[in-house]
Amino acid sequence: MLIALNKPHLVHCKFTDEQDRPTLAQFGLPPRVYVAGRLDHDSEGLLLLTDDGKLNQRLTDPRWKAPKTYCVQVEGTSSEAAFARLRAGVELNDGMTLPAEVRAIEPPAWLWPREPPVRFRKTVPDCWLELVIREGRNRQVRRMTAAVGLPTLRLIRVAIGPYALDGLPPGSWRELVVRA
Repeated sequence: MLIALNKPHLVHCKFTDEQDRPTLAQFGLPPRVYVAGRLDHDSEGLLLLTDDGKLNQRLTDPRWKAPKTYCVQVEGTSSEAAFARLRAGVELNDGMTLPAEVRAIEPPAWLWPREPPVRFRKTVPDCWLELVIREGRNRQVRRMTAAVGLPTLRLIRVAIGPYALDGLPPGSWRELVVRA
């Protein structure tokens, strides 16, 4: 079984929490499914869960380099210089990242409101990027955009390999057909 969940902002990718923070337990997911690749509590979007250990490994093992696609709202104005650095790989404190695919996009038409909303500042521009990475280090997208002078304001994962949100509302889930 493979489940796609649109994880809302500030939900933790676990089923129990000692500090009583929001978790995956509130979404009525099938029993015995496990997260296949985490998503930070302050990030939103596609989270895959499965009850199949081999599928979980195929989705998360760095050797497979499954592409992960994000829509990222950043502070600042996009530039070819920043894009060139992301496309070449960025030096982070835990080493060089693999090259990313990046392009400027318009704010997504399907975008849902976020609670709390991203703080709007009249004097600081922001823009949206589509960023595709093929690894999954801790807070990697946020660290990469910050390293090129574009701090992340909002981060939404829209696809992992062939699996995508495809209009799934926040807090909702559906079973997917496993693709080879």
